[in-house]
Amino acid sequence: MSEQDIRCSFCGRRKDEVDILIAGTTGHICDRCVEQAEAIVAEESSSHAGAHSSLDFTLRRPAEIKTYLDDFVIGQDEAKRTLSVAVYNHYKRLTHQHGEHAPEVELDKSNVILVGETGTGKTLLAKTIARMLDVPFCIADATVLTEAGYVGEDVESVLSRLLQAADFDVESAERGIVFIDEIDKIARKSDNPSITRDVSGEGVQQALLKLLEGTDVQVPPQGGRKHPEQKLITVNTANILFICGGAFAGMEKIVARRLRKSTIGYASAGHVVEESEALAYVDPSDLRAFGLIPELIGRFPVLTALRPLKRSALRRILTEPKNALVRQYIKLFAMDDIALTFDADALDLIVDHALERKLGARGLRGICEVILRNAMFELPGTDVGELRVTAAYAQAQIDAQHDAQNDVESGHKQLGTKAS
Repeated sequence: MSEQDIRCSFCGRRKDEVDILIAGTTGHICDRCVEQAEAIVAEESSSHAGAHSSLDFTLRRPAEIKTYLDDFVIGQDEAKRTLSVAVYNHYKRLTHQHGEHAPEVELDKSNVILVGETGTGKTLLAKTIARMLDVPFCIADATVLTEAGYVGEDVESVLSRLLQAADFDVESAERGIVFIDEIDKIARKSDNPSITRDVSGEGVQQALLKLLEGTDVQVPPQGGRKHPEQKLITVNTANILFICGGAFAGMEKIVARRLRKSTIGYASAGHVVEESEALAYVDPSDLRAFGLIPELIGRFPVLTALRPLKRSALRRILTEPKNALVRQYIKLFAMDDIALTFDADALDLIVDHALERKLGARGLRGICEVILRNAMFELPGTDVGELRVTAAYAQAQIDAQHDAQNDVESGHKQLGTKAS
């Protein structure tokens, strides 16, 4: 047999039609068939691995989850306990479904909705739990979602982010956690059904229903709008835990009004609730009064509220958590070989200004940035090896920023006067 007559035993190509032809004891294989075989083996291996990886996590008990959360989140004990139980039950449900025998009782999932002012730790709680469980996690913003066909994003784009977080492993994504922030921004404006089309409010709530309940969703892998020529990925949301959070500005008044109505006669003298603490008593009827449709509320069996952070909690947030703000800035300066220290009265001053801004824990970082901005600009590359932040230094930096803002405002007023 001549060399030209030797063919690949798999595809039948002659030796002169391929780059490489590998000889075996009873046959030959070309380089193209080797590449195809490698792709098939890799695909089969990943599918088998995916089948086993759906339960490749350690089931932590609620007390263990809360203990882990305590290392990163200060306060909010009630919310941490509620969230720990919800997450534990959700992943226990997955274990139950994948048991050796078919489950006699089918367990429904318990999506969670967190109500709390900005900066109280809603996003941090969800992030910390996802990091602990080592499952795919993504954050979506409800404010950009609109009904299909309108400017904005489809609700399926939420799952696109989850797929990307799971490296497009569908099996892994189908046991992930999705945190939808600003859920209060899609509330309808009144408690009555909208006569006109509410494409970014009630329409989005209705579109979210199928995702939350559990169904097969066609997801565009790169996000954006779905197009006929775009290849879609099917994702089943039955085992995806949805956690929604929102500030629900004005909810305190709704809760306080309901509590006042319910305390009639002799009971009215019993328990008085301050408006600042009213969120702790929120219930589903308050969400409906705020503007969420009953069908959406029904898909969030677990409802918990985060209390406003008081002075003592803000003070602890600065220093106690594993990723405390003070530790972060010390680490940043240490990278430039500068030893950063804070006096206790300087930390108290930061907390006082944060309380004035009413931005919760987020306000702390903004004030720290103002205090340390000039130092972070000027000190790197110099011979300075130590920076001590005192209350006087901190106040001077804050005052300097206020003076600069006042100069800009006065400049705008003078321009307005000249123009008139």
